[in-house]
Amino acid sequence: MKKSVFLGALTVAGLAAGAAAAGTLDDVKARGKLNCGVTTGLVGFAAPDANGNWEGFDVGMCRAVAAAVLGDPAAVEFVPTTGKTRFTALASGEIDMLARNTTWTFSRDVDLKFEFVGINYYDGQGFMVPKELGVSSAKELDGATVCIQTGTTTELNLADFFRSNNISYEPVPVETNAESQQQYLSGACDVYTTDASGLAATRASFEAPADHVVLPEIISKEPLGPLVRHGDNEWGDVVRWTLNALIAAEELGITSANIAELGAGTNNPEINRMLGTEGTLGEMLGLEADWAKKAIMAGGNYGELFETNIGEATPIALSRGLNAQWTNGGLLYAPPFR
Repeated sequence: MKKSVFLGALTVAGLAAGAAAAGTLDDVKARGKLNCGVTTGLVGFAAPDANGNWEGFDVGMCRAVAAAVLGDPAAVEFVPTTGKTRFTALASGEIDMLARNTTWTFSRDVDLKFEFVGINYYDGQGFMVPKELGVSSAKELDGATVCIQTGTTTELNLADFFRSNNISYEPVPVETNAESQQQYLSGACDVYTTDASGLAATRASFEAPADHVVLPEIISKEPLGPLVRHGDNEWGDVVRWTLNALIAAEELGITSANIAELGAGTNNPEINRMLGTEGTLGEMLGLEADWAKKAIMAGGNYGELFETNIGEATPIALSRGLNAQWTNGGLLYAPPFR
């Protein structure tokens, strides 16, 4: 009997939490601004420029949602968060969404009560070492000191990898990417480990990138994506379908260059539904008919955001790989707009 009463109390508490979380869309509209949680600074993904304007691949997601909801990609308050503070900021309502190279895991989804709305970057954890160390494999790192951000999946994966390979390491805990760089470059640790995309971004910011090597091993799956609180499905739908719109736009050939023309109407019904010249998809979301058009215009489609911020022509120099469209051998696949 006691057990059922306890479970009942938990259910009520859960419902109350859900009710409290509901209404984020209305809150954002009333505030006239989206509060978006980002990293404290990772070039290519989210970092302020010399004038304090935030730029990057994840920043582009925040701006797309602001454009979809408020019609203005600049109506965003960027809230820097660390691996430790990001979830508290989201759970407490300090931010409306988190777009911060965050891995979708079972416990974060189920136990921490968050809803990952999709994957905007398929990644995996890697290792970077100074070239002068003469190491060619992560399995040669027995006894190494390793810089690692606390409160991350990276921390857990590292322990698993070293344990399964029967080698030891000494962790050097850090809280931010900037601190990681500083510690690594000063020689406080032999190795820096994080998502491979983060290693590429960090290495690109060094004065002598060629003096550092990213080892070949990828030791985990890190599906990164934006997330919102449990219990507010309407807001989750808005963020989810904004991401889907950016992905689908690339597949359908909608770009920042031709969207004005396509937005006037085409002979492709799916493009028309998505851009708001046919159907009522915007109304279903509680948004304007051209919400997706505004989202895509904020920074371009998924491919444009990728190439502009982290692609092969940038200092980050990431290839599309798994992040190519499904039609090009990648994993990107947006559900239909109908």
